[in-house]
Amino acid sequence: MNPPHTARGFSVRVFIPDGDPDGLKLVEKSNWSGCGLVIPRTLFAGAKGRPELGRTGVYVLAGQSDRSPLLQVYVGEGDPVRPRLEQHVKNKDFWTSAVVFTSKDQNLNKAHVQHLEARLVGLAIASKRCVLDNCNTPKPPSLSEADTADVEGFLADMLLCLPILGYGFFEPAPEASPDTPRLVLKAKGIEARGFESSKGFVVQSGARAVKEEVASIHAFLVDTRAELVRQGVLADRGDAYEFTQDYAFSSPSTAAGVILGRSANGRIEWKTRGGKTLKDLQEAEAEV
Repeated sequence: MNPPHTARGFSVRVFIPDGDPDGLKLVEKSNWSGCGLVIPRTLFAGAKGRPELGRTGVYVLAGQSDRSPLLQVYVGEGDPVRPRLEQHVKNKDFWTSAVVFTSKDQNLNKAHVQHLEARLVGLAIASKRCVLDNCNTPKPPSLSEADTADVEGFLADMLLCLPILGYGFFEPAPEASPDTPRLVLKAKGIEARGFESSKGFVVQSGARAVKEEVASIHAFLVDTRAELVRQGVLADRGDAYEFTQDYAFSSPSTAAGVILGRSANGRIEWKTRGGKTLKDLQEAEAEV
């Protein structure tokens, strides 16, 4: 099942109850019965009394992994949420922030949030943009057609809010629009194709990457390549690696570095078929 999406404009209200921009955040979206609560781990003790945590909901824990350049993530659900988060304070060390989604009119039940949990885990597995801490892949419960439609609508609004809060790792790589310039990178017998998007630089499925890394390669690129191999984004084809799916990188330089096995300026390495660099395209567009 593909993630729900919309191209319509919407507004999101972020309320900071304690006046600290790095503190708690209460998130509400236009025309949505749900709400989100972002909680830094250091402030959890003071946030335990929040009414949102006394409701049925789904939550995401995130923090820097000690074994990957990607964020480590855990998705869970609770009825209510508070006891589950209290357990994670004791038994999960990696997370530094949590975001909890509940319903303002409390119309989410246990089966609904189990469905949301299963869908979020499935999306994270498909995108491969984080390291999942979940040991098991939950299966969605059996819901009526009407309940499924309602909870999928709730999920669609969650997925619009999550990237705004810095939790964009559930999103798949976007497709190129018809007028998006297609770019190519060729070197050492390999070829890769990609394009720029609002979600990062997308390397397209079938792109090839060198296997050998230069001695001076940055550790970040070494770790990123290793993680993509581990997750199956890069498959060993003998003489080279091959991308098994479209994959969005944070920048064209990271994409180029992963492909070339060395540090690279992506604005120079990525070119059109006619030889114009990404830098040329960006500068020409800026002058219009």
